[in-house]
Amino acid sequence: MSNLVVPFIKTVAELYQYLDNLFDQDVDSNTLFASGYLRGFISLSATEFGDEQQAICPALLVAISEQLSQAKAELSPQDNVIVQNFWLALQKLV
Repeated sequence: MSNLVVPFIKTVAELYQYLDNLFDQDVDSNTLFASGYLRGFISLSATEFGDEQQAICPALLVAISEQLSQAKAELSPQDNVIVQNFWLALQKLV
């Protein structure tokens, strides 16, 4: 993940903004891949919990993690490691 300094992310909208901002930063292609891939899972899970202004709660994080786990076979082992590492780093910001 990049060395960007970011404030604590509290809502789904702020999380989307953070992910969108990565495309304007000097980040590597693996980070861009992982952020784009992960955004889809965040969107799927977030709709079950409310709208974009909802606070990020532990249940939402668990739901996203579970969906990622279920989709593990979609990715190569190397890509899965990239996505999982990005997801672990991202969770430290919320």
